[in-house]
Amino acid sequence: MNYRKLGNTDINISEISLGTWQVGGGWGGNFDERAAAKILHEAIDGGVNFIDTADVYDDGKSEAAVGRLLKERSEQIFVASKCGRQISPHVSEGYTPEVLRKYVEASLKNIGIESLDLIQLHCPPTAVYKQDEIFELFDRLKEEGKIKHLGVSVEKVEEAQLAIKYPNVKTVQIIFNMFRQKPAATFFEEAKGKDVGIIVRVPLASGLLSGKMSREREFDTNDHRYFNREGKAFDKGETFSGVDFEKGLDAVEALKDIFGEDEPLAAWALRWILMFDEVSTVIPGASRPSQVKANLLSSALPALTHEQLEAVRAVYAQYIKADVHHLW
Repeated sequence: MNYRKLGNTDINISEISLGTWQVGGGWGGNFDERAAAKILHEAIDGGVNFIDTADVYDDGKSEAAVGRLLKERSEQIFVASKCGRQISPHVSEGYTPEVLRKYVEASLKNIGIESLDLIQLHCPPTAVYKQDEIFELFDRLKEEGKIKHLGVSVEKVEEAQLAIKYPNVKTVQIIFNMFRQKPAATFFEEAKGKDVGIIVRVPLASGLLSGKMSREREFDTNDHRYFNREGKAFDKGETFSGVDFEKGLDAVEALKDIFGEDEPLAAWALRWILMFDEVSTVIPGASRPSQVKANLLSSALPALTHEQLEAVRAVYAQYIKADVHHLW
């Protein structure tokens, strides 16, 4: 495993880490504590030292599973959680220092720790990024020892740019992959200039970039890849990165022609992200230990050639860019 500095913090984290949206349940499944434990331990066994969770993942069960992991391992493990998505309706008026403080304190209790290495605002409405009192809260929480660092998880590049105007924002979590290339074009340089860490989520476009899906694939009705393709439940950019499923499959076939069949397309998709030095870590999810192991292998792949990088840009330009680039 290779490690990278998390922005201007004093933390060095695994360049492939673990996101826990579907840990122990998979999309649409019931939470399985044993399955979650196996996935989490597989990640640590592979050199992962950074786990990203959230209070809304499986109604706190994901956070609790991370807490059990911390008690069972001796390695130093950095934990990031997120807050704000419990606010209902999820509107900017619901974001107050008092509400967010309660969420952070509940996460600490749920995980069983005294201080979070990183707390992130969980994709708040754009207007929240203009509320100074929200960001000032986290300075107080840091003074109290309840958090070490503040970050944001965003839907749009515009929100990332607004967030890093606050000096206490140390990280930005953003969707970035072969099908969502706008951050590299319009945000990475700015983040680098302020030494802000970039955490990449949805790196495989909800599994599209695994290269294993087909037009015959059926999804559980509780799976967001079934019910959220048009953004009926939350931002549609979280589902297949906002890419039309059929068009995405065509683009995947073009990517397979670039990389061949010796290694899974998923591994190359993760390795492509790691070609960007501004990225601190990538947090693919996993619903079984074998997926964790496969994801970690991507770090050992050779660097993409100039020709491969240009070919990926061409696929994006041909199949994807017109539909997604302007939206996020």
